[in-house]
Amino acid sequence: MVSSDDFQKAVDLINKSGSILITTHIRPDGDACGCMAAMGDVLTALGKKVKLLLLSPVSEWYEFLFPEKPPVLGADVSLEQLIQGRFAGPDLVIIVDTNSYSQLPEFDKYLKQADRPILVIDHHVTADGLGDVELVEQDAAATALVVLDFLKYADWPVTEKIAESLFVAAATDTGWFQFNNTDTAVFRSCAELTDAGANPAEIYYNLYQNFSYPRFKLMTAMFNTLELYLDGRFAMQHILLSDFEQAGAAHKDTENLIDECRRIRTVEASALLVELEDGRLRCSLRSRGAVDVGKIAEGFGGGGHKMAAGAIVDGPLEKVKERILAEITRQFQQLDSR
Repeated sequence: MVSSDDFQKAVDLINKSGSILITTHIRPDGDACGCMAAMGDVLTALGKKVKLLLLSPVSEWYEFLFPEKPPVLGADVSLEQLIQGRFAGPDLVIIVDTNSYSQLPEFDKYLKQADRPILVIDHHVTADGLGDVELVEQDAAATALVVLDFLKYADWPVTEKIAESLFVAAATDTGWFQFNNTDTAVFRSCAELTDAGANPAEIYYNLYQNFSYPRFKLMTAMFNTLELYLDGRFAMQHILLSDFEQAGAAHKDTENLIDECRRIRTVEASALLVELEDGRLRCSLRSRGAVDVGKIAEGFGGGGHKMAAGAIVDGPLEKVKERILAEITRQFQQLDSR
């Protein structure tokens, strides 16, 4: 649990700040986007000058959370502009849903030279200790739950828009309440958010019934690469740059595609390898709970949770697949020998 002392330190940081910059990890998911949007609305209502900054484009199904599309570092704002204060001159930097330099490419350079306090709000195990004040609850299913607890401690209003943003964050990080991290705290929090005005039916439509045709074409290409190992307990798929080109899709269209193969009854762990523009591979890993994919990701220089983790690795594809399969096999053998 986050202590009252840490919550108060965060309140004090915000109260004495007039200008605040909020960001999150590269390839922002629902938890990241929801927490950014919620904190932006909270701080704006408090009279703060707030700037949101993304490190990569937001997926189109999260765009409804932002009345205005936040600028992207490297596309709309250069690192030079950021360092020189021509984009924002914040008194405080808030980072949500990550506490790791590796998840903040280019922005990490700004952090390392910036002489201003940092507030981290997160729930991940992997941490570089970026914050002067850190609100981190590793047992929380989503960063949204930490944010909600913080708002309740500070007695700051949760408007309908803020409730919607935090509901999106909690719902997506639990796979719409399907994953093993869905506990009573999630349901209690989401009940509070619904009472505050979040509309679950409308949110579900925006998140899961609003995909583009190129995303479906990309999903089809991914399905065609599906390979099952270890008597169907482990599934591995990949998406190449040529698949994006043929589908007319973008890298942001891959979010949550790794979960599709979990519909197979026997699958206990899965991996999705996505080829990046520089030739490296983004490896996403998922587990139903027995296999600790967080440890595997850490071995590749990444991180995450026991049941959801990832890393960026050098190719070639077949060599990476061999390494992942070897690690997964080792964990299954250890489990089976107990």
